Amino acid sequence: MSILVFGHKNPDTDSVCSAIALADLKKKLGQDIAPAMQGDLTPESKFVLEKFNVAAPAVVTSYAGKDVFLVDHSDLAQSPDDLAEANILGIVDHHKMGDVTTSQPLECWIWPVGCTCTVIKSMYDFHNVEIPKDIAGIMLCAILSDTVIFKSATCTDADKKACEGLAALAGITDTQELGMDMFKVKSAVDGTPVRELVLRDYKDFEMNGKKVGIGQLEVVDLAILDKVKADLEKDIVALKEEGARHSVFLLLTDIIKEGSEMLIASDDESVIEKAFGVAPKDSKAWLDGVMSRKKQVVPNLEKAFA
Repeated sequence: MSILVFGHKNPDTDSVCSAIALADLKKKLGQDIAPAMQGDLTPESKFVLEKFNVAAPAVVTSYAGKDVFLVDHSDLAQSPDDLAEANILGIVDHHKMGDVTTSQPLECWIWPVGCTCTVIKSMYDFHNVEIPKDIAGIMLCAILSDTVIFKSATCTDADKKACEGLAALAGITDTQELGMDMFKVKSAVDGTPVRELVLRDYKDFEMNGKKVGIGQLEVVDLAILDKVKADLEKDIVALKEEGARHSVFLLLTDIIKEGSEMLIASDDESVIEKAFGVAPKDSKAWLDGVMSRKKQVVPNLEKAFA
């Protein structure tokens, strides 16, 4: 039985590409392993895999009885519902340590960088394993996506250095152009169901005993979302009620202006002012300079909920 490596629910480009890359590395180190994902590809992830002619992982929703590696997460809320029945062999991530626990020692690579693929690049280097051209290409795209083309507060020198090496291996001469091509695909909303937009990059968190959902839509111009904003506001209210959540927040991030408008559905909107020093108006708040959910939003909200 193959080991499975997979990322979080509602997979983004990093969770998909890091699963593929880690599986490639581990396979070359002699393990019987395959990448998987918990949901369908986003348009950006599909664009990335097609650009470098890499097959998408299989969608797997049950992991009971399987040996597994987790990438790009270590929170139970973002893991399969039956993770407790799986045997976790390792975690490779770039977020805070979550609430996943194990009954035995495991391999852990959790670094304070902008992208899981940055960590996996270092794992290839550590094991002296060559990264294939196609895998290097998708890893490069994952870093560009997660760091918002190096604009995010999560971006580090390690991410930039990894991109230089991966771009050379992938034959990419203009990483900025590649990044903008990806974000143009990510910005496309025409014909996309509203719930799909809300869940495109969405995660649930436990904050002081309360269930809090945070989604993010990154676009090259917030005006792109004007015609769907009212529907997004209604849908996060519905999502909040469906999951018995305390709050659902949706970040509409403008990568050119470098800030986010937050749409708010909450039992207590005062947590936003506590977290960011901005009072919401009409269940919305502009957060200047905020582009990273991981570094600029989740920690602030956790303190506010505490």
